[in-house]
Amino acid sequence: MKKVLCLIIVVVALVSCQAQQKEQSVMLVKPTVFSEKMAEHKGQVVDVRTPMEYRQGYIKDAVNIHLYDKDFEQRIEKLDKAEPVYVYCKVGGRSAEAVEIMKEKGFTNIVELDGGMDAWTEAKKPVAKQQ
Repeated sequence: MKKVLCLIIVVVALVSCQAQQKEQSVMLVKPTVFSEKMAEHKGQVVDVRTPMEYRQGYIKDAVNIHLYDKDFEQRIEKLDKAEPVYVYCKVGGRSAEAVEIMKEKGFTNIVELDGGMDAWTEAKKPVAKQQ
């Protein structure tokens, strides 16, 4: 009886994990698609570059949460995990790291900018600056 109960618990746990994985959506997209996705469904835009990089220009409505700050994980925990999160950095390395952390934290809809801010500016997309 104990073996059957343990087996049932293991099966339920596996099914639950698979359901969580299926609910997660992670997309790596080019600047045009990134822009379209943000227009379709307003979400949270996260710039994981340094504050100095951010001040040089950022995507409108982006919040600067530097990946290598010691409080990065605590700050992203404050975001709504059910809402889309649009993530970018300079060229894509740091945003890929951030995406992995966000997936572990349970974010369900992550859109990463392929090529980062460099690709964004090369595609002649608008860049905001602090005034």
